[in-house]
Amino acid sequence: MASEVNLNRLAVFVALVRAGSFTAAAEQLGLTKAMVSQHLAKLERELGVTLLLRSTRRMSLTEAGISFHIDCMRLLADAEAAIDRVGGNRDTPSGTLRITTSTDYGMAVVAPALASFCQLHPQVQVDLVIGDRINDLIAERFDLAIRLGWLRDSSMHAARLGSFRQLVVAAPAYLSEHGTPRRPEDLAAHGWIAMSVLATPLRWTFVSSGGKRRSVRMRQVAQANNAAAVRAMVLAGAGVGVLPDYLAEEDIRSGRLVALLAQYRLPEGGIHAVYPGKQPPAKVRSFIDHLREQLARN
Repeated sequence: MASEVNLNRLAVFVALVRAGSFTAAAEQLGLTKAMVSQHLAKLERELGVTLLLRSTRRMSLTEAGISFHIDCMRLLADAEAAIDRVGGNRDTPSGTLRITTSTDYGMAVVAPALASFCQLHPQVQVDLVIGDRINDLIAERFDLAIRLGWLRDSSMHAARLGSFRQLVVAAPAYLSEHGTPRRPEDLAAHGWIAMSVLATPLRWTFVSSGGKRRSVRMRQVAQANNAAAVRAMVLAGAGVGVLPDYLAEEDIRSGRLVALLAQYRLPEGGIHAVYPGKQPPAKVRSFIDHLREQLARN
């Protein structure tokens, strides 16, 4: 029965009862009087009951019409409330923000940004999942992923938040024992801590300030699948490695690591917010803006 009833006619029926006449209802709805009459007739036919008795001078609800009118008003009120709630979610950050990112970036950047975001938006609860695999956002019900590097082809939508530099670093104790490389080619003689998840972890291309490119193949002494682990081995003096700026800069400022070959550049990696759907909710849009502001300050 319900599948056979045109629900739009419920709104016409309620408007007709509220207006008290076909003419007044037609004016309120922006329809002709004949169209209002047709909607009522079709609704009664779909329901199989008479809702309204009418004569040339007046109309009155039947017993079935009275109870149906009460139900329709409740149904339409619930629909309006649902629309208002959705509209509120569209404009005001609220609910649970489920977000995923890599372990090193999550701990160094995303977690602190989420902490300040929650202070600004107390109606938002955060569920942060960090790890080094690419999560399926839809299957695992994530609202947002913060991904670094070079994005794979995807049906997801992405917003670029910024970029990070890659820095060649080593511990002072290592350099005291093995010497400091002055040119990219010198790195081939040093022990290299490789990031195994990269496409070419042992071959790096350096670009000078004049634009000249130099490609060097490194000699691996150890590898790890996580930047934080590479950092730990470099700090311990196991060799030279490349770290993202957000992991290395504090160590460089404190003297725990030394930045090498500063006159050369390595390829920069992108920082992206990736999310499903064309119109993300306010909690997602607001956190993207918040993280972009945090990155711009650093």
